Amino acid sequence: MAGTFHQIYLQIIFAVKGRANLLQKEWRQEVFKYISGIIKGKDQKPIIVNGVADHVHLFVGFNPSMKICDLVRDVKNNSSKYINDHKLLSNKFNWQEGYGVFSYSHFHINKVYNYILNQEEHHRKRTFREEYMDFLKKFEVQYDEKYLFNWIE
Repeated sequence: MAGTFHQIYLQIIFAVKGRANLLQKEWRQEVFKYISGIIKGKDQKPIIVNGVADHVHLFVGFNPSMKICDLVRDVKNNSSKYINDHKLLSNKFNWQEGYGVFSYSHFHINKVYNYILNQEEHHRKRTFREEYMDFLKKFEVQYDEKYLFNWIE
């Protein structure tokens, strides 16, 4: 739309169903590239997609012509289908319900990018649960424990 301008940066985080360690290192980057393509195909800007065996982080330059929940739904559905159609696992793959989404200013792009880039190193020291709970606290997100991911520790 003419005369409409936006600058929205979102970090979206979601987990493998049951928080199982299913995103295997041998093909993980292939799936992350596929997810970047899904994001781009939805007229959004994928800045970085990365994660570890049990969860993924998307950093997106978001175009508000789409609902966030629709983008996440499409990414989850299409990437699950990709993993299953390519038989990357012997069992059926699914993402867990729900996600976290956190907004940033242009000033934070490099910091968030580097944080997501270094997920493997980061998770040698901290669990996904610790990381996710820190995001909720840092961004002052109110939550009910019963709606958080099904944690497997």
